[in-house]
Amino acid sequence: MRITAISVQARDKNRVNVSVDGKYRFSLDILQVAELGIKSGKEYTEKELAALEEESQFGKLYTRTLEYALMRPRSRREVRDYLYRKTRDTRTKQGAIRKGVSKELTERVFDRLAAKKYIDDEKFARFWIENRNVRKGTSLRKLSAELSAKGVDRTIIESLFEQSERSDVEEIQKIIAKKAARYDDEQKLVAYLARQGFSYDDIKDALAD
Repeated sequence: MRITAISVQARDKNRVNVSVDGKYRFSLDILQVAELGIKSGKEYTEKELAALEEESQFGKLYTRTLEYALMRPRSRREVRDYLYRKTRDTRTKQGAIRKGVSKELTERVFDRLAAKKYIDDEKFARFWIENRNVRKGTSLRKLSAELSAKGVDRTIIESLFEQSERSDVEEIQKIIAKKAARYDDEQKLVAYLARQGFSYDDIKDALAD
């Protein structure tokens, strides 16, 4: 079997369609074409073409996952959860079943992203601490719980808290400035702040100020 045409896609200039014996067979990222040595006129066995089709799947999944990871810093667990969802079969609008990708393929994508530093729990945690509800106020306990839920190791969280300029005293004051007018009973405000993860002593000191 011979590759008879390699043409740039109309909708995505970074991908090309590859035809074998005059019929479309699969698409590849332009960089993959160079990496894999794909050339028009080159002959392949069915086994070799099947391997190239797997590379096509890898390229598509890697690009989508990279876009997901670049929307904002992501934790390793977030990316693993995203990739896990890609292994599940889905139903198209027409009712057909679209098979999920293999677990082995998701591992390749994850390892490539990690090797290129697109996935980094410390970078993600620092972003989360510096940007999470900066104006509204959030307790360090709540931030810690959120980061733990996203799979960040406790030692990373504690280390970044030590480096952070955020403090519960200042965070409480932000919330009081926004919420105090809504409470005619101070005890209800105290209860609300306690539910946000602040200590009773910090709450009383902030209210006294």
